[in-house]
Amino acid sequence: MEASQEGTSNTLLDLSHNLANAVEQASAAVVAVNARPRVATSGVHWRPGVIVSTDHTVKRDEEITVMLADGRTVAATLAGRDPGTDLAVLRIEGDAGAESTVAKIGDTSQLKIGNVVLAVGRTDDRGASASFGIVSAVGSAWRTWRGGQIDQLLRLDLAIYLGFSGGALVDTQGHILGINTSGLARGAGLAIPASTVNRVVDTLLAKGRIARGYLGVGMQPVRLPDAMRATLNPQTDSGLIVLSVEPAGPAGRAGLMIGDVLFALDGAPVRETDYVQAVLGPERVGQAVRASIIRGGTAQELTITVGERPRKGR
Repeated sequence: MEASQEGTSNTLLDLSHNLANAVEQASAAVVAVNARPRVATSGVHWRPGVIVSTDHTVKRDEEITVMLADGRTVAATLAGRDPGTDLAVLRIEGDAGAESTVAKIGDTSQLKIGNVVLAVGRTDDRGASASFGIVSAVGSAWRTWRGGQIDQLLRLDLAIYLGFSGGALVDTQGHILGINTSGLARGAGLAIPASTVNRVVDTLLAKGRIARGYLGVGMQPVRLPDAMRATLNPQTDSGLIVLSVEPAGPAGRAGLMIGDVLFALDGAPVRETDYVQAVLGPERVGQAVRASIIRGGTAQELTITVGERPRKGR
């Protein structure tokens, strides 16, 4: 019995040491970003001179500072932000960017439900903080409510404390797997996987923004009456009814009206608003899309030139 208890104790002690070492390793690349009133948010020194944080916590475009792991506070400039994926990218210049530890990126492709992970954040000069939990859900690529494409669903069962958004998701070996956020789902902590972060960072460093297509309409799903389906013979039993139209928006200029029912785009059935968002990728901005609609019981087609979603102020 004593030998068994000693073995259990040693196992727990080893786990404790491993987790502490993982936090110590990862925290060297975790910074505090001062870009909003009162409470700083976390960030990760992702590449030399490049800091990644969350868009919803970086409230200012100017007068931003970053506190590094060694306690130095340096000025940062906003390279770009992407509300769709809730990422903001900052630059720090000079010796601070070259000398500070950068993230050791891990691979999320092998993550499984139940894997132990840590959230590591930094909000002030008292050092890094951490929380401990598991991966509660792993899924395929998904689209956020703001239209951003996330390569992999990673839902977390751990605490994302105030200021932890923008911090690191860390495995038991100290590798940084992604950026934690509380801004993409109500009541659930999520991580933006490293592959998505890399893609967004590349684009923001090159262009400063990520274009998002938009039509300028508000819609919701609606079931088509059986009689209408028989008459029109659409390829689906449901569509999207138009509830609002921006007069100067792309759809408004093309003639779409409140009460129209959109049932296909470029010939593909439309059942959910998520599909419309999927069609409106950055590559579609400026291109024409063929919208099949029902108006007054008859089928019609409109050609809509996809616009670029306006950027809102902070």
